[in-house]
Amino acid sequence: MPTDWPGGVGRIILPRTDSTLSEAARAFPTLSGPAWILAHEQTAARGRRGRAWANPQGNFAATYVMALDRPAGEAALRSFVMALALRDALAEVTGRADLLALKWPNDVLLSGGKLAGILLESVTVQGRIAGLAIGVGVNLFAAPDPATLEPGAVPPVSLHAQTGVSIGDEAFLGHLARAYAVREADFTTYGFAPIREAWLQAAARLGEVITARLTGEEISGTFETLDENGYLVLATAKGPRQIAAADVFF
Repeated sequence: MPTDWPGGVGRIILPRTDSTLSEAARAFPTLSGPAWILAHEQTAARGRRGRAWANPQGNFAATYVMALDRPAGEAALRSFVMALALRDALAEVTGRADLLALKWPNDVLLSGGKLAGILLESVTVQGRIAGLAIGVGVNLFAAPDPATLEPGAVPPVSLHAQTGVSIGDEAFLGHLARAYAVREADFTTYGFAPIREAWLQAAARLGEVITARLTGEEISGTFETLDENGYLVLATAKGPRQIAAADVFF
């Protein structure tokens, strides 16, 4: 274990697996506490809404898994905790916090392009939700082909192409694990309010018109804020709309 690794947090490194999220669900019953699981290669990585997640070798794929310590709705706010930690880690690695922004609900942007994504899944044991797994993917060296994405999606970018920074996945995990430990402590101690405020300070397109695409509906409006539940709040011609889950397009 690296000497500067957060205390009480496990570290599992795998050469290859189907998905670190799936690995987290399998490993959860054997863990004595929270843990990071990193795989150098994934064969069945997944993103939001069951989409495949392109993960060329050399990119970052890891999952943080922990026991559920609060109601599922509150636990889901850790998507924002992880987004902030990712931004912190990337700012530390690049020295360019000014190039990084957070896109609701779960992406990190670099120079306006999608660099990283986050996916939360519950972990079930004997039919009961017992844990939370937070999957993280970062394009350290390679970005997916934009032609494989849905129309209007933010174009993907890689850390190396945009900044010239070369960092291996295990080295980046060290930065992220330390950053997450700090943000997690803030969340546990002070609740969501300071996380929400910090997230809004780094939010992409705040105050601008964006489009939220839900199943069977598209809503366009001015991105006003993030509410206390982590919902996107848009000012529309029909009044404010609070959106719990959607894909956002600029």
